[in-house]
Amino acid sequence: MRRLILLRHAKSDWPDGIADPERPLAQRGRMAAPRIGTYIAHEQLVPDRVLVSPARRTRETWDLVAAQLPPVKVVASEPRIYDAATARLLSVVREQPREAHSLMLVGHNPGLQDLAEMLVSSGAASHLSRMAEKFPTGALAVIDLPVDEWCDVAPATARLDRFVTPRELPGND
Repeated sequence: MRRLILLRHAKSDWPDGIADPERPLAQRGRMAAPRIGTYIAHEQLVPDRVLVSPARRTRETWDLVAAQLPPVKVVASEPRIYDAATARLLSVVREQPREAHSLMLVGHNPGLQDLAEMLVSSGAASHLSRMAEKFPTGALAVIDLPVDEWCDVAPATARLDRFVTPRELPGND
């Protein structure tokens, strides 16, 4: 059994003259990301390995989340996550080493939502419908994969363990 955790970056800002990869988090995102981190820690969802898109908003999201967690074994920037289609994200997942039992991707939509929907075939109906409706900024999807090796991850075989958004966590203003 492997666990894939998909975290969409928190709410970003759109400053004039700033290229997309350099967009920072908005104030709302800077408030939401630590709440998600606290949730991850409290629910004992800390992954073995984290791959972060190189975009500024994903790096800032991870930094705020990580500040709430015990140390993670491996954290790396992964350029292929930025603006990635589902097939590329699936390739990244399938390439992960055996020693990583849980993997978090910190990235963007629509790629993360599309990947989750492609992989998941079961889970609580309320979580599945909410995720299919919208994968908002700061959202967290926890997906259990019935495989021993990452290279065996296949579409429509996983179970959505949970889908959480910052709005439903304590501390939301």
